[in-house]
Amino acid sequence: MQPISIVDSEGFKKMLHAFDKHYALPSRHYFSRVVLPNIRTSEPYISLTVHFIDAEFNLKVKCLQTAFMPEDHTGQNIAHGLREALAEWGLNEGQLVCITTDNAANIKLAAEINGWLRLQCFGHRLHLAIENAMKDPRISRAMGVCKRLRALEEVQKQLNLPEHSLKTEFPTRWGSREAMIDRVLEQQKAIAQVLSNDRKLRHLILSWQDIDVLEAVNKSLSPLVEFTDALSGEKYVSVSLVKPTLHLFNNSILEDKEDDTQLSKTIKHDILEYLNEKYSDQVTQELLDMASALDPRFKLKYADEDIKESIVERLKVEMRDVKTASAMERAPLETAAQAAGTEDADPCKKRKKGLGSFFKVTTDKAAGYPPQEDQVIALEIQSYLQVETLDPEKDPLTWWRDAKAIYPRLSKLARKYLCIPATSSSSERVFSTSGHIVSCLRSSLKPDHVNRLVFLAKNL
Repeated sequence: MQPISIVDSEGFKKMLHAFDKHYALPSRHYFSRVVLPNIRTSEPYISLTVHFIDAEFNLKVKCLQTAFMPEDHTGQNIAHGLREALAEWGLNEGQLVCITTDNAANIKLAAEINGWLRLQCFGHRLHLAIENAMKDPRISRAMGVCKRLRALEEVQKQLNLPEHSLKTEFPTRWGSREAMIDRVLEQQKAIAQVLSNDRKLRHLILSWQDIDVLEAVNKSLSPLVEFTDALSGEKYVSVSLVKPTLHLFNNSILEDKEDDTQLSKTIKHDILEYLNEKYSDQVTQELLDMASALDPRFKLKYADEDIKESIVERLKVEMRDVKTASAMERAPLETAAQAAGTEDADPCKKRKKGLGSFFKVTTDKAAGYPPQEDQVIALEIQSYLQVETLDPEKDPLTWWRDAKAIYPRLSKLARKYLCIPATSSSSERVFSTSGHIVSCLRSSLKPDHVNRLVFLAKNL
């Protein structure tokens, strides 16, 4: 491989001139500033991020490692790599509640091999649902025109339109299609004027049929973008929002409206059918039910009537296995109190036992009799469900921080389930960070240095 400076060599220029006398060799700056930045390295890495809620109910996200993985990315190799990563950090696999991934076959197989509960990324599922709904020749034609348009700054000024550049669709970027369509509709007058002045491009002018199609698509997709963005956050609870979001899609957002065109209705129907099918399996439903039930904003609001009892029973089963924080805190206090009582007593002086002491012993024994565990659990759940639901705009973790002493067992379960991310956007952000670090200008970084740089970039 030769350095970029070879393009300035006279011998290299003469060689190219002999091959093609009409070829204009670009400058060295063109290759260094235009060509190289657009070349992506293909070094294979695997990253691991963890999500957890600490004792003070703060949601934490940490990127543990970005490991070099030259082996084939088969399900078996990924499963082994993930287990090695957990072992390297001394993490107990038994404490893993769930793994949120995209829908790639190899990562699904890896989760299955390791026996881990897997939650499908809501962002990827919604993106695939939209892709599935776009399989219409009318939409394909209109979308093809949108992708071939260019910037229109001068005409925008003449027509007093916002000086926005046109956007294009990226297959892997959620919401990019809707953003492109929205911008084309905003600038359609400027687009028509520019294209009409060029005979070679007049065939790209959007017809009224194209405009109708784009408006129908935009009307159907625009409400979904906000949900994708909201569920992709890292600093707030998201998994408990999945079931309420699906309920809202079915009963409001994607419900047929009177002014909907037939195309709009078809798009909405196809998206709903896809999402409902993919989230219909029992394991996923049970996970989402538990997450929503432990969110004080929703509780059992979005659970079907016929399964509310089963959700409560599952809560009781898990609460029986939870050692309450209050019991853990009470033990040292009781020990200290006993020690203090012993110190206050004078061993040399024997006190005379009075008649009242007999009643005192009997009362103490009766008061110290522990209530039935199932009774305590049932009362804790009943009290939690009867408390007024939290405002949807409020933070459920703040609520649990204040209520953990009242609901010691349920607060433990809230920490267990509410840390699960609804999307795999954290991993996508790690990929973006890694792409900035392992660029074509730094392609010789050793894997260990890449791991350290990404770790520092994501965790500091």
